[in-house]
Amino acid sequence: MPSDSTSNSAAPNGGQSSAPAKVKPNLLVVDDEDGPRQSLRVVFMNDYNVMLANDGIRALELAKENKINVAVVDLRMQHMDGIEVMEKLKAVQPTIEVIMLTAYETIDTIRQALRLGACDYLNKPFDIAAMRKAIAKANERHIVNEAIRANNEKLATLQSELHNQRLQEEIMKVRGEIYGSILHDINGPLTIISGYIQLINQRIGDTHHLEGEELQAVKDRLNKITQQVGCSIDISQRYLAFMKQQASPASRVHLNQVFKDLAELLDVHPGKGEHKLKIDPLSPDIELQMNGTDLIQILLNLTINAFQASPRPHTVEISAKLCDGQVDLAPIKDGPNDRLVREGFNSNAKLVALSVRDNGPGIAPDVIGKIFQPYFTTKPLGQGTGLGLSIVQRLLKEAHGALHLHSRVGEGTTFTLYLPVP
Repeated sequence: MPSDSTSNSAAPNGGQSSAPAKVKPNLLVVDDEDGPRQSLRVVFMNDYNVMLANDGIRALELAKENKINVAVVDLRMQHMDGIEVMEKLKAVQPTIEVIMLTAYETIDTIRQALRLGACDYLNKPFDIAAMRKAIAKANERHIVNEAIRANNEKLATLQSELHNQRLQEEIMKVRGEIYGSILHDINGPLTIISGYIQLINQRIGDTHHLEGEELQAVKDRLNKITQQVGCSIDISQRYLAFMKQQASPASRVHLNQVFKDLAELLDVHPGKGEHKLKIDPLSPDIELQMNGTDLIQILLNLTINAFQASPRPHTVEISAKLCDGQVDLAPIKDGPNDRLVREGFNSNAKLVALSVRDNGPGIAPDVIGKIFQPYFTTKPLGQGTGLGLSIVQRLLKEAHGALHLHSRVGEGTTFTLYLPVP
């Protein structure tokens, strides 16, 4: 069927109008009856570029050739019903908003249409005012979803560029590890920010006005995003100080607050997947003598690595306990099941032991000896930088802490951190 296109008016005396022609949004009407098609064309031709299709095949052809904002689709048509047409339209253009038009309304068909992504449904014969309102609402929703989609694509592009930067050959140079470490650490907050943005998008995608609990939920997530922006700034400042060989100012952090922040961050991290996370706070709470951002980075790296130990759902547990007396790490020897990192460790300090334990597949003996080497990774090409544990090792050294890795194939892995308590 032919489609209506936007008409352009010439200026008086054959001159050209100085004002640019307004681009009308595209409205697709799919109905095997000519009457409803023509009625909608006449009603909306001044506000929309109306395209007409008498079946699903023609509708799909138009959707492949044109950017469609809203489609009004008859439920019952020959060869391809409205539900199937809607599914295929959304496969071509996911942000198309579809209004179902039916003379045979049933609860089952309504539920199926809404479940598959219909924006609204109206009965035949339709009320013009109701149709105008439904199409206007659908067009607004389309515009919002297009904006969200564009922002998500920009964010994905930035993350892709960030990932590609980590893989460039220049990070293998003298200061390559520092540059790679910066990118690795900043990517953590970016990933979390992305997760919160997706949650906000889910909240506001179908809503024009926010109030009450919905508004508070969005505010809470915006606060979390602000915290992660602050975390990114803190990371960048600490790296600048490190590269200038400046000493970082002494700082302290409450352990249970770190655990609370960690739980919230991991809850939106895509690496968590179907895995279970259990965090046991310490009672009573204590302060640690180290930078809070550093501790978050250490625990994030270890926990995400634990999640990624296996695609099969498993459990990661994080806990803490105060060490009663002086910790003697001398009996721990590097071997097929153990590794000890203790450079800069102050064994005379009062210590707390933090454990990150998983019941995944464990680490093979031939891998455990390489695991702290920069750029070593067992992940597929393009999915890991091999810098996570190297960063953990550097941050522990700055905090005068130590780390004991114990793992057995088939039994899981435990990382135990020993950190000074003021």
